[in-house]
Amino acid sequence: MKILDRYLIKQFVQTILFGILAFTLIFVVIDMMENLDDFIDQEVEFFVIFMYYIYFIPEIVKLMTPVSVLFAGLFTTGRMANLNEITAIKSSGISMYRFMYPIIIVTIFISALSIYFGGFIVPKANKYKVEIEVNYLKKGISFAGSNIFFQDSRSRIVNISFFDQSNLTAVRVSVQEFNPDDLTKMHRRLDAQRLTYDTLINKWIAIEGIDREFNNISEKIEYFGRKELPNLNFLPSDLQFKQQKPEQMNLTELKKLIDDKIKSGNDPTSILIDYYSRFSFGMASFVSILFALPLSANKRKSGLALQFGINILITFIYLGLMKIFEAFGKNGAMNPLLTAWIVNILFTAGAIVNIFRIKQ
Repeated sequence: MKILDRYLIKQFVQTILFGILAFTLIFVVIDMMENLDDFIDQEVEFFVIFMYYIYFIPEIVKLMTPVSVLFAGLFTTGRMANLNEITAIKSSGISMYRFMYPIIIVTIFISALSIYFGGFIVPKANKYKVEIEVNYLKKGISFAGSNIFFQDSRSRIVNISFFDQSNLTAVRVSVQEFNPDDLTKMHRRLDAQRLTYDTLINKWIAIEGIDREFNNISEKIEYFGRKELPNLNFLPSDLQFKQQKPEQMNLTELKKLIDDKIKSGNDPTSILIDYYSRFSFGMASFVSILFALPLSANKRKSGLALQFGINILITFIYLGLMKIFEAFGKNGAMNPLLTAWIVNILFTAGAIVNIFRIKQ
């Protein structure tokens, strides 16, 4: 590795770390001012508040990483251009493409790390953050395991009033079966006081209930004290999983949720977009640096400030377009994969055009 490469990487990485730290502190201070009244009203202890922001920081870092990379690219190359260092580099026979090489390699590594960080670390931290919001700030209160309602298959709906994970028992359970050929017609309904999972036979056991079968002419009723239900597709672990929000799920759990929705006959479009967006947003750093380098590498009379403002504007346009296309995708107007990646594709194409226009 050449001395120039080490110099560029050092300046670039140091500026990224400074940007992430600065933006994170600003974000935390603003959020703390907004939630301070809630913390005081609920008499939340300092340690709990401290842990709340510890768990919140990964989400902030994920959001601020592309902005910090953009800032680092602008500052590093723009400063070198204004100090005529880039002119000296060109005079020594080094092309601008070779000059950008170490910065782009580092950004690719950062993007790959961002995908893993946003796909696994952030969701785990979000789980603990939500627990604090529920238990201490009384936001989005819902008792864990209560009021579970889901589609177990294309023609089966399950409703559980409460599920106790410790003894694998569900209370006040309703299982509704519909005609596969006409999903508007119910042909069977089972209601039970309890539903227990037997780990020895790996089956659900309904306790004290009624099983009714319907047809066009009559209704068959069966009262039971104990009844095996071998056709149920869900497991005890699935019930807790079904209570999570997408932002609390890692990439593996999101993929499982997508498969469950497809298996049950539900539309997985919204979850597919969230899944693909984890990858596309992770690449936002790479896209932003492709834009930053060409625009800041040439010395301009307007100075660094205007260049910085223009690139920040481009970043907000980038994020805004992502939200707009996401809305189109969730409404079914666009393919989920295209929805998640179209902004990256458009901006990468524009960045490549700018790169070829760089003065060598």
